[in-house]
Amino acid sequence: VATVTEYGAFIKIPGCRKQGLVHKTHMSSCRVDKPSEIVDVGDKVWVKLIGKEMKDDKLKLSLSMKVVNQGTGKDLDPNNVSLDQEERKKRTFRDYTSQKITLEAVLNTVCKKCGCKGHFAKECFMQPGGTKYSLIPEEEEEGAATAEHEKDKKTNLTDNSSKKRKK
Repeated sequence: VATVTEYGAFIKIPGCRKQGLVHKTHMSSCRVDKPSEIVDVGDKVWVKLIGKEMKDDKLKLSLSMKVVNQGTGKDLDPNNVSLDQEERKKRTFRDYTSQKITLEAVLNTVCKKCGCKGHFAKECFMQPGGTKYSLIPEEEEEGAATAEHEKDKKTNLTDNSSKKRKK
């Protein structure tokens, strides 16, 4: 370990003039708030090269300690499966909230089996050649229907009483 910063540790690689950064997210599988609690300057650690990037004509190396057994130096993730999973977690997802989705209510559908409104063919209980079922009218419609029915009764009563008087 060459230097320790608040965001990670720079590791001097033996046989190479370059140093690589082990970010605090790659120091341990647990959350690391202070890299100085994990490593000190001069410590010998096992690392794995997980990325390299050319920036301003300089090669930057990304290293990881959490995919290497610190006791034996054995690679714990030889196929980079966990690294790929972490990359997928970091990806941002597109925001679809601006696109409106309109769904037609089931009440506006027509059954292909019996031809009635308000249900799908898979929900239809009609037997071949049987009775057709339709929706029960809602309360407002029922209220209007009963009011009309009562008007009809009254008109029938008045008609009957006027007929009796004429006789």
